[in-house]
Amino acid sequence: MKKASSILLQASQERRKHLLETEAKTVCMEYGIPVTRFKLAKDEAQAVEFAEEIGYPVVLKIVSPDLIHKSDVGGVIVNLKDAKDVQSAYKQIMNNVKKHKPDAKIVGMLVQEMAPQSTEVIVGATKDPQFGPTLMFGLGGIFVEILKDVTFRIAPVTEDEAREMITAVKAYPVLTGYRNTPPADIEAIVEILLNTSRLVMEHQEIKELDLNPIMVYEKGAKTVDARIILE
Repeated sequence: MKKASSILLQASQERRKHLLETEAKTVCMEYGIPVTRFKLAKDEAQAVEFAEEIGYPVVLKIVSPDLIHKSDVGGVIVNLKDAKDVQSAYKQIMNNVKKHKPDAKIVGMLVQEMAPQSTEVIVGATKDPQFGPTLMFGLGGIFVEILKDVTFRIAPVTEDEAREMITAVKAYPVLTGYRNTPPADIEAIVEILLNTSRLVMEHQEIKELDLNPIMVYEKGAKTVDARIILE
């Protein structure tokens, strides 16, 4: 896992507390955590080129060490369906950022595939002062925001413990297929939990990790947003 170690070391040397989203997703990929396809564009023309390569629709997100909550400054635009949309969104995001935080260091623009809508889940990890790395699992949307329907386990977790985390949430029936909702790929979620557990155990410098949302399909899953905070 040399690439992950290199990214985390560089961030530490630069005294950064947050990984860029491109870095966080690269670390996830190294550990077998599936993410949406993405590329880092340095200018508008490259954003269009990468969008064509990835395939429409796409999402544009500003990449900056000074902008942790990108949506708050208008740094994210979704569902871009052609080159014209990408060009317009690129200009709009850059204008939004200059307006809200003119001194922000801009690394580039993340061009990301627009993951098809599906059942949303959340996987997180925090470093507890007493117990060390602790994993969290829950369903997305209102289940986590309002109902606080989540489960926790101390890392490292076994395969059985990962399954228990999934089945213990009150909204578990949603994952098995409810009304018109197709069943979610439980094995894909188990694998994400095990790989996340391995990541935070092998890199104790990670203070918090947030994979939210993860779109889970009948076959496979894709992490849409990844956030990693360092000690």
